[in-house]
Amino acid sequence: MLKIGDKAPDFAGKDQDGKEIKLSQFKGDKLVLYFYPKDNTPGCTAEACDLRDNYDKFLAKGYKVVGVSKDSPKSHQNFIEKHNLPFPLISDTETQIQQAYGVWGLKKMMGREYYGTIRKTFVIDKEGIIEDIIEKVNTKAHARQILK
Repeated sequence: MLKIGDKAPDFAGKDQDGKEIKLSQFKGDKLVLYFYPKDNTPGCTAEACDLRDNYDKFLAKGYKVVGVSKDSPKSHQNFIEKHNLPFPLISDTETQIQQAYGVWGLKKMMGREYYGTIRKTFVIDKEGIIEDIIEKVNTKAHARQILK
């Protein structure tokens, strides 16, 4: 289980355009790395749009924003176009990044247990150290939780 002060696990994944994104690319920048279950679902859309609407505030404070889910690059492309998202989304179909960050796990819905992405956000400092972890994401006010 990752905690504040830990070194963020290195990762590499492909975004919606097939470009590789790695944690090392963000050395010297602060990074908001958010994990979400599924493109175009109500909660995930609210979260992405809240981050989009506050994107200038993130940039002004020196943050880059990257989302990660199990969806395909094509699904991410459609999600970005439909909601005019200004940040990349990594397609983690094999769940390697999610497992490294401890967000792939057992979930329960309507009495059914299944494995899926646990919604969680990691704020990573310029040196690659986790400076904040948001476990209880408010999808409609997530930017406020991060920028507090």
